[in-house]
Amino acid sequence: MIQKKSVGMCIVLTLITCGIYGIYWFICLSNDANTASNTFGTSGGTAFVLSLITCGIYGIYWAYRQGEKIDAAKSRRGLPSGNNAILYLILVIFGLGIIAYALMQNELNQMAVD
Repeated sequence: MIQKKSVGMCIVLTLITCGIYGIYWFICLSNDANTASNTFGTSGGTAFVLSLITCGIYGIYWAYRQGEKIDAAKSRRGLPSGNNAILYLILVIFGLGIIAYALMQNELNQMAVD
């Protein structure tokens, strides 16, 4: 089950905690995208560890895959979907991962059960 999270609060908490909350958010985004798309590949914890081990290279791949998973979940629910995978990829490459996280969270919030 996907739970709605306040995008603004997640950004503020990430900044206040110097990124520690961002790790939790990363893991939650991974797990929520897996749940929404009914694909249970890499869990959030595993994705985080792989990002650490590969010095962020896996994180770039992760951002692209998140976009694909979210688009698949949106099309399955009959919601309009675009190719956000490229957008997330570009944002992460240019160091704007927190913006990509916020956009992912916004998309997942649209699919969350109230």
